[in-house]
Amino acid sequence: MPPLVVDVRAADDLRDVVHRAVQVLSEGNLVVFPTETVYGVAARALDAKAVAHLAEAKGRKPGHPLTLAIRGLDEAFDYAPDLSPLAQRLARRGWPGPITLVVDDFHPESLVRRLPPSVRQAVSPQDSVGLRVPGHTLIQGVLQLIAGPLALSSANRSGGEDALTGGEAAQILQDDVALVLDDGPTRYGQPSSVVRVFGDQYEILRSGAVPPRTIHRLASFLVLFVCMGNTCRSPMAEVLCRRMLAQRKGCQPNELEDRGVMVGSAGLAAMVGGRPAPEAVRVMADHGLDLSDHETQPLTETLVRHADLLWTMTHAQREDIVAQWPGAARRVHVLAASGADVADPIGGPVERYQRCAEQIEKELKARLAALDL
Repeated sequence: MPPLVVDVRAADDLRDVVHRAVQVLSEGNLVVFPTETVYGVAARALDAKAVAHLAEAKGRKPGHPLTLAIRGLDEAFDYAPDLSPLAQRLARRGWPGPITLVVDDFHPESLVRRLPPSVRQAVSPQDSVGLRVPGHTLIQGVLQLIAGPLALSSANRSGGEDALTGGEAAQILQDDVALVLDDGPTRYGQPSSVVRVFGDQYEILRSGAVPPRTIHRLASFLVLFVCMGNTCRSPMAEVLCRRMLAQRKGCQPNELEDRGVMVGSAGLAAMVGGRPAPEAVRVMADHGLDLSDHETQPLTETLVRHADLLWTMTHAQREDIVAQWPGAARRVHVLAASGADVADPIGGPVERYQRCAEQIEKELKARLAALDL
């Protein structure tokens, strides 16, 4: 029997489409979903027969694992409790989105071990598991409602062309699937990038929608300094820190990103594209650093999510960030290890900016000495 094809673009209420997909999956059938990359076909991972049907429909050879589609980074710890900082960084920055992370799952508390034995073999034949959070509202909606993860693969026969529309997926898989959700052409038109993470190292197993250079940036350690206006304290800390880290790594500051480290700054009340304080520019010039090209930027949700370490100038600024983004609390610290705030020199004489810079430099030396980068 051919699958039911639903044009989700014509649906009155996407919640009805999500509930229909949940019902079909719960009955042990396969559903084709649109994603941002290519169309995928999914089975409920707790259903051994459905997963076996998925592998058979794909013509999947043993040893070629299926991916687990999950809700997000928090759930990733259920399947890989030892998720490394690098894997967390890639997940935090790349999900939902076109990156599949392959990570170790041999931890005794991994939920992979609670999957049916045949499903475990299908998703983790060699003590590693591929995890993905697709960037499409339909499959995300289903994941919120259904018990457990989804076993996911591209909606094609193994080795065949990827399906870029629901119609193509229906034609390829035919009566092997019960439901096809057609949302037109996919955004990227190519598969997800598959990245294997080993501790603090990674390897691109499959090139895909995310270019290698972008993956390198997503994998880089980001230090972000935060003040209020991003005109003096945080940009001075930024350029001082960049020089110190470059000296440690034996490179020029403009080569630091190639070494896997990025340094930036932002302000809680900053405008976009503002200029630095002239006094801060002068003081940094006295330190042999050029701050004249700095452009202010506000602290955003994206910056907070991407930053591995946020150093604020005051305790109040840390409290403001944690109040707005409580999930980032463990990554937000006051710069001064002594507990003292870095006072705002704005409006004062250049000597006040110089004292501020000296305090920042002193605190940075102490902080960076304890940072393993």
